[in-house]
Amino acid sequence: MERSSITTPFGGRGVTLALIRGQLESGSVAPGKSVDKWRVYRDVCDARGLLGLRDRALAVLNALLSFYPESRLSAEDGLIVFPSNAQLSARANGIAGTTLRENLALLVKAGLIHRKDSPNGKRYARKGEGGAIEDAYGFNLAPLLARAEELAQLAQQVAAERRRVRIHREKITILRRDIRKLITAAMEEGAAGDWATIEAGYIGMVAGIGRARSVDELEAVHADLALLREEIVNIMEMQLKTQKSDGNGDECRQHIQNSNTESINELEPRSEQEQDEPPAGIPAPRREPIKTFPLGMVLRACPDMAAYGPGGAISSWREMMAAAVVVRSMLGVSPSAYQEACEVMGPENAAVAMACILERAGHINSPGGYLRDLTRKSARGEFSLGPMIMALARAHPTPGQRAS
Repeated sequence: MERSSITTPFGGRGVTLALIRGQLESGSVAPGKSVDKWRVYRDVCDARGLLGLRDRALAVLNALLSFYPESRLSAEDGLIVFPSNAQLSARANGIAGTTLRENLALLVKAGLIHRKDSPNGKRYARKGEGGAIEDAYGFNLAPLLARAEELAQLAQQVAAERRRVRIHREKITILRRDIRKLITAAMEEGAAGDWATIEAGYIGMVAGIGRARSVDELEAVHADLALLREEIVNIMEMQLKTQKSDGNGDECRQHIQNSNTESINELEPRSEQEQDEPPAGIPAPRREPIKTFPLGMVLRACPDMAAYGPGGAISSWREMMAAAVVVRSMLGVSPSAYQEACEVMGPENAAVAMACILERAGHINSPGGYLRDLTRKSARGEFSLGPMIMALARAHPTPGQRAS
């Protein structure tokens, strides 16, 4: 590239290293390269968010391109246009002069055009004896030609992002439909469970959908809704299996009593310990294991728990369970109460329960009694950690989201 192509603006406008770098890059265009000017313009329109442009700037760029006589940008044809502000304003839908200058500066800052100012700051072309333009002063469109491939990639990136957003919104719509109908069915048919709390959690999640714009925010909403749906299905499945087991047990006991009436006294328990155990030969109702939640979601909902992990952090379930033992002792929960919770819920979920109790310690008078109550409800299939975690997660929203 010729060093003489480096120009500085007229008047009080300063020059920056970024401006010089842009001129150097736009000057190193491969010989013979040309691109459709309106194709480049469409790519700029698609990528305007990444380029920091607004609609008025795009209208000004459209007007500048309309003054370029050819349909394809090519260095051989000259890439400088020199319309006056009045001409530009007319082709940019009558944009005001101040606004025109502001948006021209935005296009320069975005690296889409360069200024080539004359000695007096006017825009004009000097023609030779044959009428051909020898030199021109105005706006250089060379950056559009030099960055054509980059702008096309930016447009594709935006299109891919828009597609991912659309896919996530479709998935979220399906999850919302499923959750709404499942909760309605559970309430109308009187299924056991704290459905009012679950519904409140669902409403809080739905309220945050409108604030989600990026793919990451939509993925977080989708993950929360998917977990809530899975938890609802899990509660219903546990109840249905418990009802089926209870029905089979009643049929089995009725069959034994009717077929062997002489030995009925032998089936009666003889101690309080035996009363809690099923009679010999009769299978105990099968209790489904409580589903374990993702560790990251638990720590997001219960951030206070991390302080009790090794080194003040928790990175695995082993560290989570070790921290739960420390919290149990600190809150005055007896070892027997925690052991019973581990046997009924599983050690991971018992640790999650302790994390939830720690997070709400200021509202719980007896942490040990509260844990025993949760354990009894879990044993009967009437409690799930899901709604509690969802409620706490809404109280600690992720960055970029507000608490409902």
